[in-house]
Amino acid sequence: MKFFSLIKFVLVGFVFGIVLTKAEAVSWYRIYEMFHFQSFHMFGIIGVAVVTGVIGVQLIKRNNLKDIHGLPIEIADKERGFVRYVVGGIMFGLGWALVGSCPGPIFILLGAGFYGIVIVLAGALLGTYLYGVFKSKLPH
Repeated sequence: MKFFSLIKFVLVGFVFGIVLTKAEAVSWYRIYEMFHFQSFHMFGIIGVAVVTGVIGVQLIKRNNLKDIHGLPIEIADKERGFVRYVVGGIMFGLGWALVGSCPGPIFILLGAGFYGIVIVLAGALLGTYLYGVFKSKLPH
């Protein structure tokens, strides 16, 4: 029974993968163009995602929307900071530039048959694990 309740998330994941693939957002060449400021394509996609997220969060907050269990959706405010966001952004950007993919399309690329991305997936999982190990020792 639990599997059937999760199928909607699998379907959304498939649609998300198809949209990103058709928009060429998983293309190494498009990412290369972006980091060399040769094309607006990826910046446009990222911009649309940011605007959509801002509108979605505002709709949730202003209309006091509830989750599927009827509980109010609470979005906690982020702590103020500058250095951690700059350092995190630089690390994320360097990884994205070196690999040619952000974390979102890793599974899409794997599903499309780019099996070299398994190395990237292993690195992402290792990085996530190491963050969990050292989280209490890091300045947050």
